[in-house]
Amino acid sequence: MKNTGKILAIMAGVFAFGTDARPASAETLRLGDFQSTSHIISIEGTTRWMFAVEQATGGEISFEHFPAQQAAKSAAQLDAVNNGILDVSLLGALYHSEVLPLNSVVGLPGFYGTAVQGTEALQSMLKAGPLRDEFLEAGVMPIFGFVLPPYQVLAKEHLGGVKDWNALDLRTSGSTQAMTARALGAVGISIPGPEVYTAVERGRLDGILFPLASVPGYNLQEVVSHISTNGSFGGYSFVMVMGKDKFEDLSSDAQIAMIEEGGKTATHLAKVQDDSVKQLTLEWEAQGLNVYEFTESELDELRNAMKAVSADWVERIDNDKAEMVLEAYQEKVSGN
Repeated sequence: MKNTGKILAIMAGVFAFGTDARPASAETLRLGDFQSTSHIISIEGTTRWMFAVEQATGGEISFEHFPAQQAAKSAAQLDAVNNGILDVSLLGALYHSEVLPLNSVVGLPGFYGTAVQGTEALQSMLKAGPLRDEFLEAGVMPIFGFVLPPYQVLAKEHLGGVKDWNALDLRTSGSTQAMTARALGAVGISIPGPEVYTAVERGRLDGILFPLASVPGYNLQEVVSHISTNGSFGGYSFVMVMGKDKFEDLSSDAQIAMIEEGGKTATHLAKVQDDSVKQLTLEWEAQGLNVYEFTESELDELRNAMKAVSADWVERIDNDKAEMVLEAYQEKVSGN
């Protein structure tokens, strides 16, 4: 009920901008994503940012929102922007790794420990350098970015050391996480978030690599019985993008507002996600799920198995900037 009330309050504010109150240069932008409006990313991220931009621009910019893949499937969001179907989109970067290969660095295991830590690193790297350049070369302007909390494993059986993972079919987000699954002896299967529930329910998947803050958005706690809390099986980045030409046609004030409010939204959403994880684990324990921590010996096994993933990533990307990006990402995540 809290989420529903928040959505209604935000949308009431959005529609408070009457037609007569908007400036003559007002423009309505079509924004698409693949999250449901009840997802934490939509409530505390996308919807919050749209409202903030409308307020900051005095109604010069407004949005028509197409959530839950209404305008384009998860992996087609970038094409939808480039083809003019959408003006703005919240991209899941790993769904576009063929066009944004360097941005898949966020999917590597064992780097950031919290969403706040990872988001600060990503935001910094989107301001200048190869990660930003990839978006520009793809025809879009990166407005802001954030990461999900580190991925954990959700499964129908307790998974501990490496031997427990052998030959399991695991849901992964893109090719980088598929490498992580393979390093553990499992098979990575890329399935968009909205389709994971059914895949687990029907037995297509043995487990899921997923960020805990996002679990309620897909009700995945209903189809698994074991959830880890202290693993680090990679990350996931979202980047709000706008068609480059479209962005450059906006007034400078509107451009500044979108970026400034985006930075605030990214920081806010990262913290909200981190704060939500502890409460969620308590709720799941009360529901009878086995919410557990890996032992130190299990963590050592998992870390050792995943060590080669970063080196394999550099080789697979086959880009002369890959090693530089990896080093910069590691440095920013560590705070050095």
